[in-house]
Amino acid sequence: MKNLTLIGLGIAGGVAAAVALGAAHGADPAYGELDLFSTAFTKVRAEYVVPVKDTELVEGAIDGMVTRLDPHSSYMSAKAYAGEFEITTRGQFGGVGLTVMPEEGMIKVITPADGMPAARAGIKTGDKISAIDGNTITGTEFTEAVNKMRGAAGSKVTLTVLRNGEKNPFDVILLRANVPVNATTSRREGDVGYIRMPGFNEKTADGLEKAVKDLKKQIGPGIKGYVLDLRNNPGGLVDQAVQVSDDFLSGGEIVSMRGRRTADTQRYDAKPGDITDGKPVVVLINIGSASASEIVSGALQDHKRATIIGMTSFGKGSVQTILPMGEGRGALRLTTARYYTPSGHSIQAQGIIPDIKVAQGDEDNLSRLLRPSESDLQGHLIGEPLPAKRLNTPVIYAAPGKKYDDFQLAYALDLLRGEMTVASVTKSTNG
Repeated sequence: MKNLTLIGLGIAGGVAAAVALGAAHGADPAYGELDLFSTAFTKVRAEYVVPVKDTELVEGAIDGMVTRLDPHSSYMSAKAYAGEFEITTRGQFGGVGLTVMPEEGMIKVITPADGMPAARAGIKTGDKISAIDGNTITGTEFTEAVNKMRGAAGSKVTLTVLRNGEKNPFDVILLRANVPVNATTSRREGDVGYIRMPGFNEKTADGLEKAVKDLKKQIGPGIKGYVLDLRNNPGGLVDQAVQVSDDFLSGGEIVSMRGRRTADTQRYDAKPGDITDGKPVVVLINIGSASASEIVSGALQDHKRATIIGMTSFGKGSVQTILPMGEGRGALRLTTARYYTPSGHSIQAQGIIPDIKVAQGDEDNLSRLLRPSESDLQGHLIGEPLPAKRLNTPVIYAAPGKKYDDFQLAYALDLLRGEMTVASVTKSTNG
């Protein structure tokens, strides 16, 4: 179907022509199905209570078609498409610091970024945003709604929040700030190097390599190892996840991406060289660790290059490809493949199960509504079942009465030093 040619006939006429063309040449039966869309489009265009622009009807139809496929596929208008890529390459934007997803016509919070306005104001994972500056976002394209939260640093924005357990929505007034896009940070923890990676953009691998170099200088030859903190890291660029994994590995497969056709399979292998000189590595993950962070965790776990500590990750094992629709026509963000770890394990709807499950606090008491995983999302791609023995493993908690600023990190540091953290194993869990 040649969209650009048929558009010249007018949208309704173009669809009708496509149907006729398909019938005349015995083409794919899908052409016949387009007759239903043509009929609906014509009726809405003629009978709706107020006139609606043709572009709004068509974009709405495309968005509805794509978003029903799975939670991560969507349509971006030309404006949203341009804005999305500008932010990805610029490295920062004015906003409130939230990683979000669409749900039931609202914006659902996946992760508030450390130290950013939303986190400082107490916005939590699982909160839903129903209005921005007093205007409901129902019926607004997701990317457009997200862009409404962005703006110049120092400007104000009011978010109307719905929270599980709260009877009524409430407003939160935030002062926008410059939000860095996934800036890697590091610090010395005695004789251990700590590296915090909140996401994966085009500067992430460079940030890791600089962090390791700096930590080697600060700590010296007595360095015990490294903690790579991927908690609440929602992912990002696949090539950066591959490069980060490669920095710790000297060979072998990092990840494979398998589409609907065998010819679509892509495999990424590590090159010789390990920037840490083989020092022990602990990777911290939790339910907020998704996608690219699961690629890194899975690769290092399967190659036994790192010990994975924390709680089971989110389980976003699908690959989204940006497919431009043509000049000025936006793009599709479409799920085109699944991720597989080197051992052939699908991440989808399962996540990475830690080698040692360590709870930060009260994860076992948190509602799945507040801390959802991929498997909780409506319309998610089905994953492969995991053996019960991998799921029902003990979880380590801080001993009663013992206070830690960050128990998971404390456990990781003690593990690298060969020390014993005061902790207690309580019970089996599916988390």
